[in-house]
Amino acid sequence: MTLQTALSGLLGAQTGLNTVSNDLANANTTAFKSQTALFQDVFPANATDTPGIGTALEGISTDMTQGNLTSTGNSLDAAIQGNGYFIVSNNGSQQYTRDGAFQLSSTGQMETLNGQSLLGYTSTNGVLGSTLGPITINTGAVAANATTQIGATLDLNSGDTTIPSTTTFDPTDSSTYSESTSVVTYDSLGNANRVQLYLVQNQPATSGATPSWTVYAQPQLADGSAVGSPQNLTTLDFSSSGALTSGSPATLNVNWGNGAAASSVAFNFSGTTLSAQDFAVAGITNDGFAPGSYTGSSISADGSIDATYSNGQTVSAGKIALANFINPQGLTSITGNLYSASSSSGEALVNTPGSGLAGSLSGGELESSNASTSSLLVSLIQYQQAYQANTSVIQTEQQDSQRLVQI
Repeated sequence: MTLQTALSGLLGAQTGLNTVSNDLANANTTAFKSQTALFQDVFPANATDTPGIGTALEGISTDMTQGNLTSTGNSLDAAIQGNGYFIVSNNGSQQYTRDGAFQLSSTGQMETLNGQSLLGYTSTNGVLGSTLGPITINTGAVAANATTQIGATLDLNSGDTTIPSTTTFDPTDSSTYSESTSVVTYDSLGNANRVQLYLVQNQPATSGATPSWTVYAQPQLADGSAVGSPQNLTTLDFSSSGALTSGSPATLNVNWGNGAAASSVAFNFSGTTLSAQDFAVAGITNDGFAPGSYTGSSISADGSIDATYSNGQTVSAGKIALANFINPQGLTSITGNLYSASSSSGEALVNTPGSGLAGSLSGGELESSNASTSSLLVSLIQYQQAYQANTSVIQTEQQDSQRLVQI
């Protein structure tokens, strides 16, 4: 009986050593969760007032507490702050991980360093889908978008000299207009053409009336050469308090003659004011842009993935999804920092970061292992001592048995 008891202790110590050794080996593994071997005592069945007959493994407990976050400088990395697991597809099977070290495949698909696809909600024209799928970032070129709308908010100076109606507008003669400015207008090929705006404060028809402003537009190619003659774009009218009352929007039609398609650009002057202040351009908006190439991506706290391009455009690629479980301890560990759901863990409850039970994300960081090297070394010594002690008991029992045989 003593031999059996010591053997159970030896096996228990070996299990403890294996558990501690595994924790030490993974002290630098991203998002690793340390484990502890739990034991129970063993007594003879239906026996009372008798010593126990050894120990047996009760189970392996996993410490699910969050590890420290470490900055990596890689914008594709992400750490979960709080509850949740990234959802990945491993050969078509959904699995889960806290390891947020991601990379892009040759096709721009986000995946783990082992090649599992990251799952989330993909974005199409800024609208998120409702079903999980691989998230793909466009790492190629973004085509040019011709300008169709320009917003120009101007602060016009009521103190500017008024121009008599008998004066013929001439863009080369500054005495025929009050102010001028220009805006960029992209054509269908992505050329950054310009439209020069000339603003004329008209002489009021009656004394004391609020003057109107005529806007002339002169399209110019990217090299500065004029396209056609200046066009009378619109006339802006104002109330006595200087608020714009009419003249916006106005449409400019241009045939660039450079191989690009003809443009029809709507100018919106909403917010333009007339007052006793210096002329200023308060704001310009433009829905066009030049072609661009991929420059990088970023991950927000709510899981949004945005791709940026050299033309200043930002495009949403989708949003990362997180899974939660009623009993995370019941997850089954798999090689590669992965877990699979089990009947003990329950089904995955899927949310986006920051909603439901899901924690938030920290881009450019990774979660470190929660294994404590110092405490593990203490446990290692304890298990080694237990192993040696049980080995000594077995050796003593063998020696006693040999003596009995020799008697």
